[in-house]
Amino acid sequence: MHPKETMMFRWKRLAAVAAVVALGLTGCSASSGGSEDSGGTLTLGQIVQPTTFAAAQSNWANESPYMQAVYDTLLTADPKGEVQPGLATKWEYNDDKTQLTLTLRDDVKFTDGTALDAEAVAQNLVRFRDGAGPNASYLVDMTDAVATDATTVTITLKAANPALLTYLSQNAGLVEAPSAFESSDIQTVPVGSGPYTLDTGATVIGTSYVFNKNPDYWNAENQHYDKIVMNVYGDPTALLNAVKGGQVNAANTLNNNDVAQMEASGFTANPLELNWAGLTLMDRNGTVDPALSNVKVRQAINYAFDKDAMLKTVESGFGTPTTQVFPERSAAYDKSLDSAYDYDPAKAKELLAEAGYADGVTIQMPSTPLLGSATFTLIQQQLADVGITVEYGEPGNNFIADVLTPKYPVVYIPLQQGGDWELIQFLISPTATFNPYHTTDDTVNGYIATVQNGTQEEADKAAADLNKYLVDNAWFAPWYRPQSTYVTDANTSVVMQPGNAVPYLWNITPKA
Repeated sequence: MHPKETMMFRWKRLAAVAAVVALGLTGCSASSGGSEDSGGTLTLGQIVQPTTFAAAQSNWANESPYMQAVYDTLLTADPKGEVQPGLATKWEYNDDKTQLTLTLRDDVKFTDGTALDAEAVAQNLVRFRDGAGPNASYLVDMTDAVATDATTVTITLKAANPALLTYLSQNAGLVEAPSAFESSDIQTVPVGSGPYTLDTGATVIGTSYVFNKNPDYWNAENQHYDKIVMNVYGDPTALLNAVKGGQVNAANTLNNNDVAQMEASGFTANPLELNWAGLTLMDRNGTVDPALSNVKVRQAINYAFDKDAMLKTVESGFGTPTTQVFPERSAAYDKSLDSAYDYDPAKAKELLAEAGYADGVTIQMPSTPLLGSATFTLIQQQLADVGITVEYGEPGNNFIADVLTPKYPVVYIPLQQGGDWELIQFLISPTATFNPYHTTDDTVNGYIATVQNGTQEEADKAAADLNKYLVDNAWFAPWYRPQSTYVTDANTSVVMQPGNAVPYLWNITPKA
């Protein structure tokens, strides 16, 4: 799979994935849980298999449980999203935040018996930056990582990166044993220092992954089970049957259509609003479609959508209407902005006329069956009601590639809501992944610079100002934040992780 295609699992929760797991292939039933002292087996339902176990090419999001089972990260993030110690016990920036010094634990060993030290950490950081992984850009600002002694690593940056600490709590901070670097089976046999080890003999690649408790792990408080089994369910029906049959203790869901049945089977629904759904109006400069360079046309598109109806029809009402791409937990979020574009088709027509398009506008968009054909029909209908004609390109296998080439001026795809800097670099900055036309705006760039280099107070205000500017100028046409749902049985507790598709592994625990 092309790296750009694997990134889709980070951007949204696709209902179509490669493996369909028959119930008879799971090989085990869910454990009865019990207290944290009792050990036992935790069985998780996963909607994707691991792309790789090689740390430098690793994915996060839905794949994070696989990685967290076998690896440690330099830092961790708590359920509030705040950075906490991991392998690094403390960290310190220089004055302009272009140099980060990490102090490491001195009591950690890889499962091959070698000591985890600063040299191993430095090598992992460089390998991640230079690797072919989908998130290698997390460390694009890193010019070097150097071990200054056995427990100290210094990371040098060419520019301040406000999200670096968060990245080091995710896959950019995974630390793999150097002995694995040249291994022929690095993709399938992980060598880390994590709380569990992969049982390759019991694992069926693509179907079921078995992890055994690491008896020498340095942080026993994060080992809540003796064994963890992660079974892959790429089909909603197979996952529903596994839940109803008690074959899993906890699972991510492919959609919300089956949540009621899962709850009726004794499972608890744990909601999380991870993404925003709507249109990204990418061609704001009018490179392909001159009409989109007119802010009134973009505003008209916003007024054209009945967000409540879209949420009810597409997501069965699971979610929250919004007109902004920053999440509620962000300093940028302003609840009052969510009424900036209430459904008003008459206003949309008026704005089109003022922009010189009283006779209507035609826009080109890509489509894909992976995102649901009904949604694309609704988009077409809602925009047609105000005089905007949508013409879809032929669905193909290159949806993401076509979007990022860029081939189309507008796209519908649910996209992630991360931390402020992460979101800016993913969606807004001139070099952002989802700004393929490289739209640049002096006002936007000024806010971005303050977020990057200002004090926390200055950065928070700049993020809020940036958000309002984007809403006022209609860079996007959001409809709602769809609910993601993680279900747990009566024996299992969970604390959800903001900004991640699934809870972090150590926050899944047996009930007392």
